[in-house]
Amino acid sequence: MAAIQGVDNMTVGQLQDELRQGGRFVVFEYCISIVVMTFKRSSDVYFIRAGEGTTGKSIGYTLVSLLLGWWGIPWGFIYTPMALITNLGGGKDVTEAVVSSLLATVSQRSDT
Repeated sequence: MAAIQGVDNMTVGQLQDELRQGGRFVVFEYCISIVVMTFKRSSDVYFIRAGEGTTGKSIGYTLVSLLLGWWGIPWGFIYTPMALITNLGGGKDVTEAVVSSLLATVSQRSDT
């Protein structure tokens, strides 16, 4: 699993409280093209606290896509707008998957 950014030094209780208040886990997309090859990738998982914006976290991925994504034929013209839309829309919400994974990890640790 990718690293989770933004949960440093948070207890499980603090994380649960943040999630109840509207916190979420998101990933951002970026696209890099080299003429006939295009790579569309996702960032690490970011924890976004309730009321916190995503612009500061997504700007790097958005700029990379704007500058390097378009050059691949034909996928650069397809993947780059998709990445931009995702990032400008606040990222892809992966909260459900991350919470499920964290719960499974905690459950496995308590079983041993």
